[in-house]
Amino acid sequence: MTYLEAIDYLWGIRLFGQKLGLETMRRLLHLTGDPQDSLRFIHIAGTNGKGSVAAMAQAVLSAAGYKTGLYTSPHLVSFRERFQVDGVLISRADVVRLVEQIQPALDEVAQDPEYRRPTFFETVTAIALHYFHEQKVEVVVWETGLGGRLDATNVVTPLVSVITNIAFDHMQYLGETLSQIAVEKCGIIKPDIPVVTAAADAEALSVIRRAARTSCSPLSVIEEQICGERLSEDEAAQQLRLSGCRKEYGCIRIPLLGQHQTVNCATTVAALEASGLAIGVGDVRRGLAKTNWPGRFQIISHRPTVVLDGAHNAAAAERLAAALREHFGKERLTLILGVLRDKDYDRMCRILAPLAGRICCVPVNSERTSDPAQLANLCCAANGKATVTVASKLPDACVRAKESGSEVIVITGSLFLVGEALSRFGRRSPLTAATEKELVLQ
Repeated sequence: MTYLEAIDYLWGIRLFGQKLGLETMRRLLHLTGDPQDSLRFIHIAGTNGKGSVAAMAQAVLSAAGYKTGLYTSPHLVSFRERFQVDGVLISRADVVRLVEQIQPALDEVAQDPEYRRPTFFETVTAIALHYFHEQKVEVVVWETGLGGRLDATNVVTPLVSVITNIAFDHMQYLGETLSQIAVEKCGIIKPDIPVVTAAADAEALSVIRRAARTSCSPLSVIEEQICGERLSEDEAAQQLRLSGCRKEYGCIRIPLLGQHQTVNCATTVAALEASGLAIGVGDVRRGLAKTNWPGRFQIISHRPTVVLDGAHNAAAAERLAAALREHFGKERLTLILGVLRDKDYDRMCRILAPLAGRICCVPVNSERTSDPAQLANLCCAANGKATVTVASKLPDACVRAKESGSEVIVITGSLFLVGEALSRFGRRSPLTAATEKELVLQ
């Protein structure tokens, strides 16, 4: 099997759809030796920010000398992004070997009438566990895929459970209210295991407090026990001070922009403290300063300034809008927008369209894309003064934006769109997709 054949194989599994539940996942792992039993985890759930928290946690743990695995999803450009050890992506050869290694167990589970065929995410999660077991990592930073209670990642007992925040997303799976969504996220809470959350909504926080109490799990709430104070921010990084921690960290630099990343940083530090792992103040400072998490308010070029942000739901769009007002409030801005049709794109348009003088709506490189013409109509309704157009491809939209004389071009609305932009225009990105299927393999 070649790497392209491995991607094709995973693409085929993807076509069986997305299903929640842990029985099939547990059976698959049991058939392959239960690799999760040999590993320690920091388990992270939440509507937004969990990837940023995971990236910061991995960077600090590696700086502290722990051999650290990082499992995140989705990837932006290369499937290999999902599996990292101390910031190094899994090799293509290891992907091929692990896909071949797990195939017999996948077939055995699929043929057992007591179980269903493992999904793409279950397969990939099992591959991650085997990879980290083989690599003998000391800590795995473990990001949920969807929800928490029935997510394939929820087969581990972590050192600490983290719930970044609760907002509306994936309602067809998680529920129509914040309380219902919070219940699903709280599914990662385990008895007597510490919990850290940055949830600010009173309704959601009440659910988290109750779940922690029921599980006898010590709870730390960001902005109560720990908070971050932004000191300054430019286009490269922000400086902040953390207070209320068990340690005094002084001034900290993180190369991630926006007030929401200040909260994510505080969440990361609180989670690492709650984990009980030996981590020094210097480790925290060094690790956070080296955090690499592309596609999140990432400036990839200037003249004009091009910003990539994977804001893919209304809550993330609000955070992006705040960051754009702070950094580029007085500059001419073009918005290139593409959104998946299962998102609240009406509200996203209402949030983002008023910021731009020109808007170009594009399809997302996925069968789940929304109709760009429908997006354009919504943007027109949200900002009658903007020039709103539709482009059939992202490169065409970028050419139009540059020809318009805009000082700032923002590409947003979906991580799929941001991944395509990084693949095509990210001059400082070393990653390339081996095939079009790899780019959109989710």
